Amino acid sequence: MRIVSLLPSATEMICGIGLGKQLCGVTHECDYPAEITADLPKVTTSSIPHDATSSEIDRLVSERVASEGASTQLTLYSLKMDVLERLCPDVIVTQTLCDVCAVAEADVITAVTLLPGVPQVINLSPTNLGDVLAQMRELGQRLQCDIEASDAVNQLQARIDAVGRRSESMDHRPSVVLLEWLDPPFSAGHWNPALVQIAGGVELLGQEGGKSRRINWKEILDVDPEVMVIACCGFSLDRAMLDVPTLKARPSFESLRCVRNQRVYIVDGSSYFNRPGPRLVDSLEMLAHLIDPTVHPRPCFDFSTFRL
Repeated sequence: MRIVSLLPSATEMICGIGLGKQLCGVTHECDYPAEITADLPKVTTSSIPHDATSSEIDRLVSERVASEGASTQLTLYSLKMDVLERLCPDVIVTQTLCDVCAVAEADVITAVTLLPGVPQVINLSPTNLGDVLAQMRELGQRLQCDIEASDAVNQLQARIDAVGRRSESMDHRPSVVLLEWLDPPFSAGHWNPALVQIAGGVELLGQEGGKSRRINWKEILDVDPEVMVIACCGFSLDRAMLDVPTLKARPSFESLRCVRNQRVYIVDGSSYFNRPGPRLVDSLEMLAHLIDPTVHPRPCFDFSTFRL
């Protein structure tokens, strides 16, 4: 079976259920597991300049959304049809959750009609943590490795349950704001509010299963969280750090409880929190440790954070 993955989270799911060696092509953003993805052909490209600022990226994304339904629709991610045709995949795993952070569903459908043979297309669209686990099981069934997928999901669920049990012993659940963008600020939606809840926090702005949303700075000042976690979508820790001056320049930033108590944490949002795959459980364990390190031990995997 020759599998092409059109999003990083799908690549991580495929590898997580034991089918990494059957991947024949991935996106330009697929970087984990590196030992599998590094040398695979890249079937996508992005029109977003690599040196674009956060506000410029937000403008491009907004223009892409505004162009939906127009005769000429802006495209941020494109398929390399010559590479895809050469790979001749049996299966293409894609998504229908977001047309601005990956190749649009309509573009995939068009591409399939141009490929030799008729590859099976599997669409993933998880909006919450339960969906992620359920779609890993479904992926295993569709790709004929349901036992391996079930074992992988059961292990992930056991880790989730372990965090939840520890959180039940917490005397105080701190209020949390989890941001996935800084310029402008966006609250993290979808699966992330559930991660906060399981980790022992109370998410103040994000809605479980709902989309991430643009917020104004006053909303953050009004809720005045005890903990702020910043996981910028698609940004490494080093890249996210470039936006810290913008954050610190916000009105009354220093007055926030989380700032006064040095409980603002910046993490790698590209690897964690924003990819709906197996490493959401890593994200949960990391988040739990940041929320209450006396209850939740530091996870065994290596990760870096920056504390303001």
